[in-house]
Amino acid sequence: MKKIAVIGVEEGLGREVLNLLSEANIPLRNVLALEPRSVLGNIVSYGEDDDLDVLSLEGFDFKDVEIAVFATSAEVCKKYVSKAVSAGAKVIDCSGAFVGDDEIPMVVHGINDDRLPGMKKGIVSVPSAEVTQMLIPLQNIAKICGIRRIIVSTYTSVASYGREAMDELFNQTRKIFMNDTLVDDQKVFHKQIAFNVVPQVGDFIGEETSYEWAFNAETKQVLGGEVKVHANCAVIPAFIGSAQYINVECDKEVDVDIARKLIKEVKDVIVFDKQVDSGYVTLHDVQGENGIYVSRLRQDSSVENGISLWCAADNLRAAGARNIINIIHSLQKNKLN
Repeated sequence: MKKIAVIGVEEGLGREVLNLLSEANIPLRNVLALEPRSVLGNIVSYGEDDDLDVLSLEGFDFKDVEIAVFATSAEVCKKYVSKAVSAGAKVIDCSGAFVGDDEIPMVVHGINDDRLPGMKKGIVSVPSAEVTQMLIPLQNIAKICGIRRIIVSTYTSVASYGREAMDELFNQTRKIFMNDTLVDDQKVFHKQIAFNVVPQVGDFIGEETSYEWAFNAETKQVLGGEVKVHANCAVIPAFIGSAQYINVECDKEVDVDIARKLIKEVKDVIVFDKQVDSGYVTLHDVQGENGIYVSRLRQDSSVENGISLWCAADNLRAAGARNIINIIHSLQKNKLN
């Protein structure tokens, strides 16, 4: 029996992929957990009652693997992906290692699944969770009204930086309440993250950061090269989740009622939009949820054919791992070659 291998299970995205595989009733014997380097005895939870041994990627033989999910850094993915493909595995890359490669499709389930048969190199790439979160609610608007331009401001939790960043936020918060110094707890972020907002997500590439660049490049790769995107990305002192204010300029006339109807029709997108106190969804509300939530739908009168909305989701689960799981199901169902 061919197996699903998840590489990078010590970080949030890899763990969430395992959680969703378990919830989909994929048998324990059909799943492998790997890390670039793992010592004998390391284990990771699989569902509520089972554990998986964490195998080392170094020296691992992919001959029994049907699908390999690389929830790792781009460096690790580039180093080992050819080994997986050579052994016959289909690779889902979550690292962004192949952004811009025309021979490797970038897929968001439900938007451009038709590109899966184009896996010429045996690899499919997925956008970052934040880009996926933005595109899923907009997919029907893109099809019906056409999207000319997107301006997005994101408020991203520290989960995007991994476990060490979450520890840093926890330790800083505790020390502030204890009136202790933060000198030893500013390693991931070069500014205080507790009770603060940091206007940088990722490293700088010229005037923009890698996350801001990814919004532009990955959106174009999924929707097509004509759409213009400008992103402003910040990290906020939350452990999990991502929230976004999104302004969309369309090619055709669109109003809030049309937009609301089109967004409601998208699977796993929930519109909770009431013009009253608390009539919207926040990051606290979405942790552990499978859906992507949309609130604060408004007409953007600053441009022709414009709307704006607030979008919140669990970035590890709803915006990240669910897209990966849906692609796994599609690959298994169609046995694409």
